[in-house]
Amino acid sequence: MRTDGRRRARKRTKTVISSLIFIVSLTVLIVELMPIIVVITSGFKRDIDIWARGPFYFKPTLQSYKEVLSNSDFLNSLKNSLVVGASSTMISIIVGAMASYGLTRYVFKFKEAIAYTFLGFRMIPQISLVIPLYVMFNYLRLRDTLTGIILAHVSFNIPYVIWLLLPFFAAVPRDYEEAARVDGATEKQIFWRVFFPLVSPGLVVASVFAFLMSWNEFLYALILTSVNARTAPVAVNGFLGQYAPRWGQLTAAGTIMLIPVFVITLSLQRYIIKVLYQGGLRDEYRS
Repeated sequence: MRTDGRRRARKRTKTVISSLIFIVSLTVLIVELMPIIVVITSGFKRDIDIWARGPFYFKPTLQSYKEVLSNSDFLNSLKNSLVVGASSTMISIIVGAMASYGLTRYVFKFKEAIAYTFLGFRMIPQISLVIPLYVMFNYLRLRDTLTGIILAHVSFNIPYVIWLLLPFFAAVPRDYEEAARVDGATEKQIFWRVFFPLVSPGLVVASVFAFLMSWNEFLYALILTSVNARTAPVAVNGFLGQYAPRWGQLTAAGTIMLIPVFVITLSLQRYIIKVLYQGGLRDEYRS
């Protein structure tokens, strides 16, 4: 009888704990999703309804989307964001993968110091770099060009990609490269034909995060561009207006910017979860 009572008590305790975890998780989920829900629903409202009736009144209209999608400046900014995001991601993945490969597979002095130097570059605040970049790009005539903003985004994406890929390259057994060398493969062939396919999950996740960081980046785009290379975040900020925010168009444009984020993260979530579980930098890269 005492054993049965203890079992029932433990079962009740587990039920209470599970219920509390569910309630806390649901609360956190609601708090996190509420701003996104408000933005999405506000895109289907008139400005007067947003101003006068608050965030929970909903009488849908497509007027804000019609105005945003007929705005050529916003559409050009979206195109610029896609070009900048795709280009900076591709460059960052190639360069970052080669750097991670070198740091994990070769033995040389100051390897660990070099790796942490890359991490230090990533930790420097953007606000402290944007003015020197502005002066340099202005001198090189790269200001307000897609090339300039791509290089600016590459500067903060490469260190991130390097450190994200280090555990993936370190986890590849040395037997693979030794077997490839025995078969007469060159270093270039070993990298592209052996390691690149083996670390493809890490490359996918690194590409996702690099693209999203470039897609959402605002400060560099605000300072280093004006008209020709302006990206979507700056264009969305332009809907704030000179005298009063155009809330309908502002939230509609923000919702359009959310679409690639949702599509990419939902379609590649299994790779992202795998990397988050794998997490942490292994010690093999130091050997």
